Amino acid sequence: MPSSGDFGSPKLCLFGAAGDTGNHGVSALLHSTLAAVARYAPTGRVTVFDNGWGMREARAAYGGKPFEYHLCGARLSRRFHRPESFFHMRVASLVGGIGNPGTRAILEADAVWDITGGDSFADLYGERHLRAMLAPKRLTLACGVPLVLLPQTYGPFTRSASRRAAASILRSCRLAWARDEGSLSVLHDLLGSEFDPARHRSGVDVAFGLEVRAPSRTLPEPLTDWIDERRGSPAVGINVSGLLFNDPEAPRKYGLGADYARAMRLLLAEFLRRTDARVVLVPHVLPPSGSLESDGVACRALRESLTADERVRVATLPEGLDASETKFVVSKLDWFSGARMHACIGALSSGVPTGGVAYSPKMRGVFETCGQGKYVADLRRTGTEDLVAELWRAWEERTQARAELSERLPAVLDRARSQMRETLEASALSRAGSR
Repeated sequence: MPSSGDFGSPKLCLFGAAGDTGNHGVSALLHSTLAAVARYAPTGRVTVFDNGWGMREARAAYGGKPFEYHLCGARLSRRFHRPESFFHMRVASLVGGIGNPGTRAILEADAVWDITGGDSFADLYGERHLRAMLAPKRLTLACGVPLVLLPQTYGPFTRSASRRAAASILRSCRLAWARDEGSLSVLHDLLGSEFDPARHRSGVDVAFGLEVRAPSRTLPEPLTDWIDERRGSPAVGINVSGLLFNDPEAPRKYGLGADYARAMRLLLAEFLRRTDARVVLVPHVLPPSGSLESDGVACRALRESLTADERVRVATLPEGLDASETKFVVSKLDWFSGARMHACIGALSSGVPTGGVAYSPKMRGVFETCGQGKYVADLRRTGTEDLVAELWRAWEERTQARAELSERLPAVLDRARSQMRETLEASALSRAGSR
């Protein structure tokens, strides 16, 4: 297996990990992926497609070393004249990318990597969302460039048209990683006899490799004292999902059997009544517009529902931290619970015992990667009070969970590293073999 520097200077494009969404989970995917390129192919050229405009230069630091890359806008848009629209990009591909820098970057790439936000390759979020997820994959294949699907969840696909579209992509891609065994089973189901173990493979979520970095600014009191290793009382983190907490249509959309907002209030009340723990509310999705999906809005609403005396023991992590800084805070906690997948991955990858709150199959599969599947409470199959009871059991078994994580994590983290080396190797070989 090649080591650092042995992959030359690959030209890569990355879709599905835009860093401008306000979603720390997607940002974690972006920076974990770029960090792997910086580690194993430091002179590589990467173009990251995001929601901005035109081609721009960007810079980050991984392992204390600077890494430069490019940003380029791309979107499903009716502004067909704009080079950021997939329609314009597809037309430009017919003439060698003339007039479209994004298409040129794809045509010149050794491979296009697509991670689809980690868990968005599904029709769970509606038809337009799925079309937006399919567009870059179809564009890449139309350009004749090798398509690599980085570790992600596949499905659920509830409509036959969605299944056909997904299967077509999976048949045509050069490499497709599933981030858990459940998603690998979905690949088997979608492809049948066309499933190819050499191309359709099992991996782990790339965010397990996200670097931890202390916040660049001082956290407000009392948070600094609460996460100090010399603290007397335990520190608990709860990620409150705006997607589920704020939207009154969430139960219908996702087939929930439990009242999520009420469950979060009851869980918080249990900690305040039965322990001396300090509770940190951790927003993980903070859209720039402060939309209905904002975890920040949900965290504030939950805290404001408390009495003045109760609020003394509950704080909300301030907005403005990035994914690595948020992971730093989470890594200092004694226990964590979340409904946002990558908030939970930030905790699990730090060895913090975690109780997951699931509204789709994706959560359990990732927890099972670490041997923690028994600590996932499913909103679709559990009543409100039972959901809280399951999370409370996870809290009470935190010592056992921490020991299990300590045993399982080294292999998971090693897999996160090795799959990126394998992906770089396959990307280099695939373009050489296709031209």
